[in-house]
Amino acid sequence: MTTHKTIEKRPFGRTGHMSTVTIFGAAALGAVTQAEADRTLDLLLEYGVNHIDTAASYGDAELRIGPWMAQHRKDFFLATKTGQRTYDKAREEIHRSLDRLRVDSVDLIQLHALVHPDEWDTAMGPGGALEACIEAREQGLVRFIGVTGHGRTIAAMHRRSLARFDFDSVLLPYSYTMMQDEVYEHDFELLLKTCQERNVAVQTIKSITRGPWATTERSRATWYQPLEDQHDIDVAVHWVIGRPGIFLNTVGDIHLLPKVLDAASRFERRPTDAEMKAVVQREHMTALFV
Repeated sequence: MTTHKTIEKRPFGRTGHMSTVTIFGAAALGAVTQAEADRTLDLLLEYGVNHIDTAASYGDAELRIGPWMAQHRKDFFLATKTGQRTYDKAREEIHRSLDRLRVDSVDLIQLHALVHPDEWDTAMGPGGALEACIEAREQGLVRFIGVTGHGRTIAAMHRRSLARFDFDSVLLPYSYTMMQDEVYEHDFELLLKTCQERNVAVQTIKSITRGPWATTERSRATWYQPLEDQHDIDVAVHWVIGRPGIFLNTVGDIHLLPKVLDAASRFERRPTDAEMKAVVQREHMTALFV
């Protein structure tokens, strides 16, 4: 199979896996046909993308990936997530994900969207979802455990999570516009420092966010309004992956995915502040979380 210009690989924290700097965000497969999913997964192979990030709550995404795993399990670091907060429900959901993905084990299980303090207390406490993840690791059903989340407070919450448990990875928003928020930037930099000291993988989302949808009419599968122009996507993607040690989880729309992978395959340098500001002004980009 012919491959495009390859996408850079980086050590995924302490896992021993060299993951492509763009990780496939399988939320994009939540509401597509198997034929569309097959074409999308073919595209990942073309670009050499070797890391898939899905979740129990991403619609039919796990079911769409499942048929591929018999032939391609060895080609991918496979990650999924549980949004459940108690041990019993998380354990059940982890086993359901393995069934849907048609695999004996996944490389990474993540506590999904762990933002709200009450949910955090439940998931991280006695009889919580974290215990189910640890049990799954002991049983060889998962190799590593991570935590994910959205919103303005998530960087601070991830630091709290890392203080409680030695997670192998975190996932949170990171974009030029998000980092113009002084509070978020401060929290993000503190989190990044902690992760670098402990060799925790840092996955980022919302790289090509233009802002919240201004209307109820949606032309894309993303819940935010994305950038669409290839040049603008190039600049936004290169700004994220220009930061050493950070991973970019791709867009939640299969029709925009080729543009993101194309941008990543042509990465040479991080854009300057002036170049970023030009795109922000032209596209009227705004922060997604305020």
